[in-house]
Amino acid sequence: MDQLPSDLPGTARPTRVRYGVLAFAAALSMVTYLDRVCISSGQSYFIRDLGLRSEADLGLVFAMFTLAYSIFEVPSGWLGDVWGPRKVLIRIVLWWSFFTALTGIIGMHVGGVVLGGVATLAVVRFLFGMGEAGAYPSITRALHNWFPVQERGVAQGTVWMAARLMGGLTPMVWLVLVEGFHMPGTASGTMAGGWLPWRATFWLFGAIGVVWCVLFVYWFRDRPDQKKSVNAAEMALIRSSAAESEAGHARVPWLKIISSPNLWALCMMYFCQAYGWYFYITYLPRFLEVQHGVDPKSIVGAIYKGGPLWMGAIGCLVGGYVTDWLVRRTGRRFGRKSIGACGHAACMVCFLLCPFAPNAFTFFLAISLAGFSADMTMGSSWAVCQDIGRRYAAIVAGFMNMIGNFGGFVANLMSAAILSWGLSRHAATLGKSVESLSVEATTAGLKTGYQINFLVFAAFCLVGVVCWLLIDADKPVVGESDATPNRG
Repeated sequence: MDQLPSDLPGTARPTRVRYGVLAFAAALSMVTYLDRVCISSGQSYFIRDLGLRSEADLGLVFAMFTLAYSIFEVPSGWLGDVWGPRKVLIRIVLWWSFFTALTGIIGMHVGGVVLGGVATLAVVRFLFGMGEAGAYPSITRALHNWFPVQERGVAQGTVWMAARLMGGLTPMVWLVLVEGFHMPGTASGTMAGGWLPWRATFWLFGAIGVVWCVLFVYWFRDRPDQKKSVNAAEMALIRSSAAESEAGHARVPWLKIISSPNLWALCMMYFCQAYGWYFYITYLPRFLEVQHGVDPKSIVGAIYKGGPLWMGAIGCLVGGYVTDWLVRRTGRRFGRKSIGACGHAACMVCFLLCPFAPNAFTFFLAISLAGFSADMTMGSSWAVCQDIGRRYAAIVAGFMNMIGNFGGFVANLMSAAILSWGLSRHAATLGKSVESLSVEATTAGLKTGYQINFLVFAAFCLVGVVCWLLIDADKPVVGESDATPNRG
């Protein structure tokens, strides 16, 4: 079990500059989810303006983001280790902010010309995903440089809490900025909000990323010894894990890394978690509106749409604290995997309950508890990347997030295919074509597809439990004797 160093300077209290680093990481995490989730809130507008039949037609659009995000995770994570997180994160945020803004132009009518269709939207989302790839591996590299091992679970849990919180808030932000909502205690026609055209919201969200970059360039440094405000006591505290904190370098032992069974157990676990999780930021808002009749201008509806992310934010923080508490008492191996296995098992049960929810409220409870349970494992998951990656923490995190988001890519394609199958099957039962189905018949056909999808999500959670049991946080992917440090 890891202990604090016994020779911390006794005459000075450690400064807390590392928490400023955590604040920037958490703020960035919020911006990533604001830009990532907003398309699910706007999907009804895209369906209308692009002449689509249903949300099933957006499956490729959702999938292209996750495909690009997964492909470029490892290269961007490697750059985070080699160049340092500061340079890499600036490039990442500026890139994805541009394509967030560009998303708001697709389907716009200008002088009788339509600016792109669903294929163009898919390409833009692919480029958006390419830009956002590497954000979390680089954040992991930054936290690895700035936090001792006994604080990593909480730090990672805080970053993911911020992400989930913003993801949960995004439907509410969209409601206020775009839809407007009925004011409580007033006549039904009295509305508040609705200040921006829906397309302008994408432009605003893109601009927020640019503002973050300006502040980040001014304040952040890659390592604590580059920041004058860090005192000797905080430096000693951070360096209590010095043996694991060497910078990455160009001569990476790729074969040793990719041949690690520990790495692949971690990656497959994250694949299973992401498979069901992507439902929250793709189909969930439309599902609640169409399947459970949730009013798109309802505050309660916005809370329901963000439910798994709201609860996931709590789960991230709770799980981060619990895994660090267990690590201090039982060691890393049990302290990481126990939270992971229990979280995935509970999530499986919640997904199994979703098809049987009779109304929007009970479904909200089931899906929100699924989000809480799965996200309790986030602090453990990303702390394990540091535990077993060590000086290659960003590369290991990149591999995990790459395979995880490839799971999201597969889920988006498969979920859409299952929804389309449900529509076709229902149309065949009625002796009609899918195109001729009424709104009510389309809703009924999609319901069958959604029910099957929830069962598939639960099955992947079960596989995730098995993967967690195979993960050993005490076993690095590359032994210290096999790595060549570069202090330059």
